[in-house]
Amino acid sequence: MVRPPLSPQERERGRRLGALLRAARGPRTLGEIAAASGVSLEALRKIESGRVPMPAFFTVAALARVLDLPLDELAADLTAPAAGTALTA
Repeated sequence: MVRPPLSPQERERGRRLGALLRAARGPRTLGEIAAASGVSLEALRKIESGRVPMPAFFTVAALARVLDLPLDELAADLTAPAAGTALTA
């Protein structure tokens, strides 16, 4: 199956997700969060860097649980327009 190319908005949303997860991680290491969430270290690294702009829901949910990020707030942060951009859901 071939995926259609991601839109600029989808790529931006992936970068924002990575930034939110990095900020929520704080001083904890990638390895600590990966182990606690069951998400592989490499997958977490790619999500945080924005190289996986649309991770699976259960991956995001596992990370949100470990980072104590309510999913509704995370979704609101990702769908709200960033300064100077018009993001759509």
